[in-house]
Amino acid sequence: MFPKRQVTTTSMNTEPFNARAELVRRRILSAVNNTQEINHRRSREDLFPDVNRVGLGVAVEWESMGEQFVSDALLTRARNLGIELEHIGLTLGTVLRNIDLSDELDTERIALLHQLLLERKVIFFHDQTLDSKQLIKFARYFGELDAFPFSVKGDNPLLLELDHDEQHPGNQNGGHTDVTWMEKPSLGSVAQCVLVPPVGGDTLFSDSHAVYHGLAPKLQDSLQYLAGINDYRSFLGNATFKQLPAELIAEIKSIIPFGVSHPLLRTHPETDKTGLFLHAGFLRQDSLYDTRTGQAMDEGESQKIIAQIVHQHARPEYTCRFTWRKGSVAFWDNRAVQHYANSDYYPHRRILQRVAISGDRPYYRPNAV
Repeated sequence: MFPKRQVTTTSMNTEPFNARAELVRRRILSAVNNTQEINHRRSREDLFPDVNRVGLGVAVEWESMGEQFVSDALLTRARNLGIELEHIGLTLGTVLRNIDLSDELDTERIALLHQLLLERKVIFFHDQTLDSKQLIKFARYFGELDAFPFSVKGDNPLLLELDHDEQHPGNQNGGHTDVTWMEKPSLGSVAQCVLVPPVGGDTLFSDSHAVYHGLAPKLQDSLQYLAGINDYRSFLGNATFKQLPAELIAEIKSIIPFGVSHPLLRTHPETDKTGLFLHAGFLRQDSLYDTRTGQAMDEGESQKIIAQIVHQHARPEYTCRFTWRKGSVAFWDNRAVQHYANSDYYPHRRILQRVAISGDRPYYRPNAV
C-alpha cells in the first residue's frame, strides 16, 4: 500500500501569489492615476471603439434634441390642447392621448402633429375608429398621397392593405425605409390596425439619425458622396407578378422608372439632420458610385460597404417598439426612421391599412447636422 499523501496547508502557496497580485494591482493603480488627467482630456468619441458606437449615436441625437423628449414650446401647445404625450423611446416614438383622428382637425392640432412628427419621428394613437375614407382624409392633412401600383387588393389605389394569415405569412420582418424604388419616396405613412393577432405582431421603429451618429468616423466619411441604384425587382419577382406577360412588364417599366439613384446619407429637408437612408431589398448591392465623379465603385467594395450598413438599424438601442391594438394608428416619418414588422404571430391573422404621403427627392448636404 502506498502511504497516504500529506496535504499541505494553502497559506504557503497562496501568500506569494497574493503578494504578487497586490504588487500588480498597485502598479496598475499607479499607471491609471498617472494617466488620469490625460484620460479626462480624451474626447468622448475616443471612448467608443469603432465596432460599437451605438451608445454614442443615441447620446449625440439626444443632445441634438436638447436632452428632452420634445421642445418646451411643443409641450406647452400639447397641454393647452389637452393632449397627453407618452414617450416610449428616448429619441423617437410618442403615444398621443385625448385626440380623435376622425374629428375635423383644426389648423392648431394639425400643426402640433406635424411638429411632433418632426421631433419624435414616429407618433402613435390608440382606440381610433377610422374607416378607410377617414384614414385617407387624416393623411391628406399632411400632403398629397402616393398610390401604390403593386397592390392587387382593394379598389382604392391610395389604400394599401397588409393582410397576413396562415396562407400569407408576414414578410416585412426586415428593417426598411419605404419605397426607395420611387424617384420621390414617400414622406411618411399612416397605418391603422384593423385586426390584431392574439399574440405578437409588434412593429419596431429605428432612429436613422442616431444610427448615422453611431457609425465609425471612417465609415461616415466613406458614405458622404456615395449613392446607389434602387429598383422594384422584388415585386416583379414574386409569384403574382411572375405570371404577367413580358409586354405588360415592359409597359410598367416605361411608366415607373426601373432604377433610380438615391444617396446613402440623407439630409432631412425640414430638420436639416443627417440620417442613414437605404432599403436593402431595393438597393442594388453592386451599384454604388461617387456622386462627385459619377464613377462606379468596384463591385466587391460596393457589396462590402452595403454589408457594413445594412444591419445598423437593427441595434435595439436605436429602436422603440409599438404594440398594436385594434384601432391603433402609427404615423412615421420615412425620412427619419426605418421600421421592422415582427412576424411572430403566424399562423394567426393581422391586418393593417396604410396610406402614404408624397415626399421629395432625397439629397445629402455634407454640412448638415
